[in-house]
Amino acid sequence: MTTKPSLPDLLHAAVTAVGGTERPGQVTMAEAVAEAVDDNAHLLVQAGTGTGKSLGYLVPALAHGERVVVATATLALQRQLVERDLPRTVDALHPLLRRRPEFAMLKGRSNYMCLHRLHEGVPQEEEEVLFDPFESATPTSKLGKDLLRLRDWSSDTETGDRDDLTPGVSDRAWSQVSVTSRECLGASKCAYGAECFAEAARERAKLADVVVTNHALLAIDAIEGAPVLPSHEVLIVDEAHELVSRVTGVATGELTPGQVNRAVRRAAKLVNEKAADALQTAAETFEGLMELALPGRLEEIPEDLGYALMSLRDAARTVISAMGATRDKSVQDEDAVRKQALAAVENVHGVAERIVEGSEYDVVWYERHDRFGASLRVAPLSVSGLLREKLFSERSVVLTSATLKLGGDFNGVGASLGLAPEGTGGDDVPQWKGIDVGSPFDYPKQGILYVARHLSQPGREGSRTDMLDELAELVEAAGGRTLGLFSSMRAAQGAAEAMRGRLDVPILLQGEETLGELIRTFATDARTCLFGTLSLWQGVDVPGVNCQLVVMDRVPFPRPDDPLMSARQKAVEEAGGNGFMAVAATHAALLMAQGAGRLVRASGDRGVVAVLDPRLATARYGSFLRASMPDFWYTTDRNQARRSLAAIDAAAKAADVSQAAGE
Repeated sequence: MTTKPSLPDLLHAAVTAVGGTERPGQVTMAEAVAEAVDDNAHLLVQAGTGTGKSLGYLVPALAHGERVVVATATLALQRQLVERDLPRTVDALHPLLRRRPEFAMLKGRSNYMCLHRLHEGVPQEEEEVLFDPFESATPTSKLGKDLLRLRDWSSDTETGDRDDLTPGVSDRAWSQVSVTSRECLGASKCAYGAECFAEAARERAKLADVVVTNHALLAIDAIEGAPVLPSHEVLIVDEAHELVSRVTGVATGELTPGQVNRAVRRAAKLVNEKAADALQTAAETFEGLMELALPGRLEEIPEDLGYALMSLRDAARTVISAMGATRDKSVQDEDAVRKQALAAVENVHGVAERIVEGSEYDVVWYERHDRFGASLRVAPLSVSGLLREKLFSERSVVLTSATLKLGGDFNGVGASLGLAPEGTGGDDVPQWKGIDVGSPFDYPKQGILYVARHLSQPGREGSRTDMLDELAELVEAAGGRTLGLFSSMRAAQGAAEAMRGRLDVPILLQGEETLGELIRTFATDARTCLFGTLSLWQGVDVPGVNCQLVVMDRVPFPRPDDPLMSARQKAVEEAGGNGFMAVAATHAALLMAQGAGRLVRASGDRGVVAVLDPRLATARYGSFLRASMPDFWYTTDRNQARRSLAAIDAAAKAADVSQAAGE
């Protein structure tokens, strides 16, 4: 009998293959994952930046031999796993395991090009004929160019995966060549079923030992009830701090006048006049109400809205049953037209019905958008019950991220996932354990957390001139090299404008270029600063001397008028808990931990995280927020912060000079 290779041997082989160095935290993590998988148990692992966490879970997962699904939040990590970590790890483990694990990537259907759409065109509401976007798009327009590129790409690509197309195309162009799962004809009914990219991806996933997917598809798999993912013994959720918001996004329904009118137009040709008219009338009433809608939560559904939604629901139901009964030979490509119309009307029916039924677990609100007008939205108050029921039964789940411990323990994140406090749990409440494998970095020596305690408190609005003065002095001391993370796009724009007027360093601003371009420029020129919003925090990885100052303008609490967050906060209070700490402070802690994590990305990195909000030093919740961030050396002394930045800048410049001399 041959002995099974030991986990440390496997890990060593994998780390060597990807050109890394073994870290104590990585070994601890791999052992904990292997144990959880063997015991069919659940594990939360906090693994700091630089731990090498993807190998920390891939190696024990591949060694286990059962099928594993890995779900990540960002495209960058999916790419890294499929293009770099998995191929090298599989090659390295092959001789030791004596088998070659297969891996595949699987996303939602609308991420793949649809050949039916590409060749047959999009069923169009206005004309009787099929609309061919390629004929009507002029080759010179942006849309026309995108579509011609997509057509050429369709014959070169093996995957048909939108993310493999570089540079990308606009959402508008992509929507002309893709379908949602509801609009899809199904492989057996479609003329292109045999060569379908989405079907091929599913087939590959069925044969793979490791399936890499995203949080959104994981959520669809849990919510829809129809399995999208192949059956699996082990689920690993990376970037797990994002899971709750991604699942909430998938579980959110929306109705807009535009979307309802599209459904009306699509259905009109396929049903009798009476059914079509009823839906049309209901749509007009709804549109009239939406023109008057004011943004904010609807604790009660107003009577007129309730009636409008009921008539939408009933008219949509009539149209759906009428559509099943009629066939119309005069409609070209009838199946595709019917399927698209059905998907649109079913969506209207589903959301209207959900809001009318008014579950106590749902939050309903109006939102107004400058460009798109008003929308009516409905989202679950909490997804914890859904996750507890759908995620943790039937399989072993490992959740990992650099930020899972907030305020010093895992229970806050655990609760949002539907888990009872660590160490407790009954028959229907999953047991779990949490481990923090630390970080290879020496945070107190490598970084300083500076809180500008002397500044005035940020108000709701206002120019915050003292904050801008402070920002200018810090950026100047650092010689550029600054990542500015702002609580709103308006704040980022205001700061960029002010700094461009005052400082002689280039300031890049999110939105003025693609994110990839911005990060590349920022990483190559030391004097450059990059300003953006919270959304920028997650994906930025710039090790080295070009990012030595990370500035946050204020504690990123949710906006007080955010309907979902304020409803969640109220629900915690009504249940006797502290709503502010459970919702607002936890939300802020997560973002601040992620933001502060941008500073130290390698063992040689040095720098300062500056928070220009005195509340981090003075408020009662300040210690909870600080405990969620890396353990940097802490100061409120503004001169100390400047001296440190100037010293780091001088050292980086000296290193540049000696490197240039060496060349």
